This record gives sequence, structure tokens and C-alpha cells, in this order.
Amino acid sequence: MKSHQIHSKIIIICGPTASGKSALALELAHTLDAEIVNADSMQVYRRLDIGTAKPSPGQQSEIRHHLIDIIEPDQPFSAADFAAAADAAIRDIVSRGKRVIVVGGTGLYIRALVHGLVDSPGGAGALRQALQDEAAEAGNGAMLEQLRLVDPELAATLHPNNLLRVIRALEVYRLTGIPLSRYQREHAFAGRRYDTLQIGISVDRALLYERIEERVEQMLAAGLMAEVRGLVAAGFDCNLKAMRSIGYKEAAACLSGELSVEEACRLIKRNTRHYAKRQLTWFKADPDILWFEYPDNSGTIIRHAIEFFEQQEA
Repeated sequence: MKSHQIHSKIIIICGPTASGKSALALELAHTLDAEIVNADSMQVYRRLDIGTAKPSPGQQSEIRHHLIDIIEPDQPFSAADFAAAADAAIRDIVSRGKRVIVVGGTGLYIRALVHGLVDSPGGAGALRQALQDEAAEAGNGAMLEQLRLVDPELAATLHPNNLLRVIRALEVYRLTGIPLSRYQREHAFAGRRYDTLQIGISVDRALLYERIEERVEQMLAAGLMAEVRGLVAAGFDCNLKAMRSIGYKEAAACLSGELSVEEACRLIKRNTRHYAKRQLTWFKADPDILWFEYPDNSGTIIRHAIEFFEQQEA
């Protein structure tokens, strides 16, 4: 571990999609003279702007943002890649005397940054191939159901479309008889790479769903279909991981004639609600997160943040 990773203090803002994370990050950044590090797995992609709800150019000009628009949609980018890139951004920010706010809803990215990645057993090629063959025959849902039987904790945080992680978790269990979630608790996350104040935004479920519906309608009005049409015209395959994300896969299906605009809108709203539930399941399992309603408790959040940094600087 490098010393900067042990001693640097960072604030992390997390929570479900459409909860107000970006607004809070901007408010805190202005108050604290901080810069923002993105921890949303979709906002790292260039060209994917409307459907990822990136901060606007105006917001990015107000406060410097890092790790937005850093790769093309067809480039691989893992949680380990994120942690390495975020480490570099944090070193840069701290070296210039600024404070750091990490903001995003991708729980695995945040976990990788704060604790490192899990030290779980290496995969056996034959077993992994067998699981992939099984998935091709039985379907993603059946594989997730298998995982739910042996590792319900991890299965609750995964979507059937996240087949890579489902297969990895089944692989670890079949190799060792130990659930991957247990490895994550006992091996990978015992040490902390940063001193953190983790703030979760709590939103009434009905209000959150209302915000999600409004956001989806705004995205469609802002030209989500045209954005996806442009990506396809630029040669990006609809089966790419980035293009299979919520909003983009439904828009692509609409453009290909598989869905009407109305049905695509309905599915984006539904799938985003389901995603928000999975985010909440993940974050609520972390005892280090302090939960606040925002903007109702913005004063309390700001006070906590100031005190957090002053403890270091006293």
C-alpha cells in the first residue's frame, strides 16, 4: 500500500440513481474547495451522454470532474481499472491542495477503491467454460437462481444480465465450497486504502420512482434515440457491454423495430427502478455509510464534511 492511499481523506457520495448525488457533490465541492471523481460505471464512456445522466458541460466547468469520458464504448474497463484510475486522479487532486469527493452509484467501483479487490481463488478454465456452456443452455436466470441457493447475499445484488459475475461467483463456490460474498467480507475488505466519510442519499421510495420516471422522459426528450442511432452509425455493436446498459438496449431495440417508443420508455423506467433497488441492497449492506435525506439535511451533511477534513488538518 502506498502512503497516500493510507492517509488521504476522501468523501464518498453514493445512493440509487436519481437520488440527487450529483447535486450534493457540486454543493459540497463548492463549499470544500474540492474536485469530483466519478464512480459511475457508465459515465466513463465517451459518446454515451444523455442515457448516462452525466453532469452537464456547465456543471463540469463549475467544478473539475475526473474519470468522465475516458474510454470508448468498445473498450473494456473493470473495477480494477477504475481503482487504478481513481488512485491517480486522487493523487493529482491532493497534490494541488484540493479535497476529494467521489460520487457515483456503482457499488463495486467504490468498494474496489476503498478496500481493494477480492483475493478469491483463481479460476479453473475448464470449470468456467462448463459454466458458460451451462448458461448458454439454461439461461442467465437459471444461473442466478443457482447462485441464490449457495450465495443469496451476493445474488441479491446481481442482475441476470451480469453473467460474468454470476459465473465467477459460482466458480468460486464450486472450487472452494465458500460463497464469494464471504471472501469479500473476510479477505478483500479487511484493510482500508483511504480514510473515508461515506454519505448515502436516502429518498422516499415513491419520490425516487417519480424522479426516475421524470429523468427517463427528459432523456427521451433530449434525444436518447438519436444518440443511440449515432452510436450504431459510428460502428458500435449493440451487444457491447456499454450498449447493453439500461436505456441504450431499449432504445436500440426500438430503433430496430422490436419495440415501440412507448414500450421502450416503459421498459427503461421499469428497469431503472429495478436497478435502483439493487443499488440500495448493495449500499444498505455497508455499515460505514451514513444516510441522510437531501436536500433536507444539506446543512448537516456539510457540517459533517467540514469536521471530517478539519480532523485531518488540525
